[in-house]
Amino acid sequence: MAGDIGLFYGSTTCYTEIVAEKIRDSIGATRVDLFNIADQPIALARSYRRLILGIPTWDYGELQEDWETIWATIPDIDWRGKTVALYGLGDQIGYPEWFQDAMGYLWANITSLGANCIGQWPTRGYSYTNSQAITKDGAFFVGLALDEDSDFELSDERIERWCQQIIEEFEAASSQ
Repeated sequence: MAGDIGLFYGSTTCYTEIVAEKIRDSIGATRVDLFNIADQPIALARSYRRLILGIPTWDYGELQEDWETIWATIPDIDWRGKTVALYGLGDQIGYPEWFQDAMGYLWANITSLGANCIGQWPTRGYSYTNSQAITKDGAFFVGLALDEDSDFELSDERIERWCQQIIEEFEAASSQ
């Protein structure tokens, strides 16, 4: 573990993993350590004050299988003092009523345990009917929302912009 940011993700179809690699490459491979929670325990998150968590939403607002498997162990980590950015993958056209729900569930879980979440992303430009991952005012997702099914061509630019944003927010959180 050489980096100062731990990036943990679950990925069934490899898209969440591909995004994790793009985030690592954007921020810098020397700063970001990647962990696939299917192979490496989420308990390794204890070693990081800065975290990025990647979670796709499956079907009708369900958790991805790797996240579902480790969900009960999330409270075993002391999230107080940790700054966390989230990204999620979903399908706003095929599942508009549940777009990014898993990211919202993860956000609710870790913030209730004391995590300081950063990296909110604007909801404008997306087409969905409901989401558990939006802020109370509806203006933002609780993290970066990606749709590799309908908006694939927008993902790289969104990832780059979001990475710049969270680096600034990580630094601001460290100086408080």
